[in-house]
Amino acid sequence: MSSLDDVASRDSWRCWVCDEPVDPDMSVNDPRGPSVDSRTADKKAKVAERLAHRACNTRKGAVKVVIAWPDHLHVVEPAPLITVAERLERKGGRELVARCPSRKDAQAAADWLVDRFARLVPGLPVTASVDAGGGQYLVALAAGRR
Repeated sequence: MSSLDDVASRDSWRCWVCDEPVDPDMSVNDPRGPSVDSRTADKKAKVAERLAHRACNTRKGAVKVVIAWPDHLHVVEPAPLITVAERLERKGGRELVARCPSRKDAQAAADWLVDRFARLVPGLPVTASVDAGGGQYLVALAAGRR
């Protein structure tokens, strides 16, 4: 098992579950304090340990976590991000992840996704594209195999 400081430094002191900053000076017993999630529910994960808030780690337990899409993004039928991350990490390729009513909304979602995946799956080069289709805009993520 890695040390808390090593895992936290690698993850830039951000919780992999909620994507909020983790205060390094907070007690490890505080709900917002740092903890190491060993991701025991996901035996195939390439990164075995990730930084999480104590409460985020406790709340998810030993089940797969659900990464929430932010409320400020206007998306229809957003894909489950953990599932998308696992498929892109395993097989690479391209996957549609959301539909948006406007190009501006789709671009905001695409930008957020690229930023979020940089922390969710470190080392996996993910790009996003926005394509018009059927009166709406489709957001797709693409990644090569590692």
